[in-house]
Amino acid sequence: MEKPVIIFGAKGIAHPALEIFNSNKVIVYGFLEEEASLHGTEINVVPVLGHPEDDGFLKLIGKKCEAFVAVDDNKYRQFLVKLLNDRRKVQPVNAIHERAYISTDATVGHGNFVNAQVTVGAGSAVGSHCIFHTGAIIDHTCQVEDFVQVGAGSIVNAGVTLKEGAFVGSGVTIVAGLTIGKNARIGAGSVVISDVKDNETVFGNPAVPIKK
Repeated sequence: MEKPVIIFGAKGIAHPALEIFNSNKVIVYGFLEEEASLHGTEINVVPVLGHPEDDGFLKLIGKKCEAFVAVDDNKYRQFLVKLLNDRRKVQPVNAIHERAYISTDATVGHGNFVNAQVTVGAGSAVGSHCIFHTGAIIDHTCQVEDFVQVGAGSIVNAGVTLKEGAFVGSGVTIVAGLTIGKNARIGAGSVVISDVKDNETVFGNPAVPIKK
């Protein structure tokens, strides 16, 4: 990556995103953050410049800088991605740690956060704007749709499908071949042995639906 990066967001995964770009010797120009109290502060000597919707900074995207969206909240993440698509006609770049392993036979979309020790196995297809925390394993031939989040140390076994917006907590094990539905949520430490429906929340060993 030749151009420096502006990171959208200055909380949550923003700091590890900076470390990821540092690991790849990519310059981070600064952060853009909606919380005004953080403007003028620094993260590891990199400044929080201003608001994500400030045209003065947005006009740099696609010309002098690339963009990466470092926001945990899926709805706001989607809003910022759309903002970049509509106003700058660009897709966010990937933030992939130098110590992550992505198979040469896997495909990866745009704007993904892939932290250290993550593995993406052969034949897997990862969409865009996903978050894979430290040590997550996406085994071979998995299908991961857009805006999926997988927590630290979770194991997604072979042939699993994670539908758009699915959330997998830390330390989860999903057995091979299952489908986790759109916007489904799996609580930390769960062992998932059957499919999870769209918008369903499950927890436990074995994981069972949580009644609302």
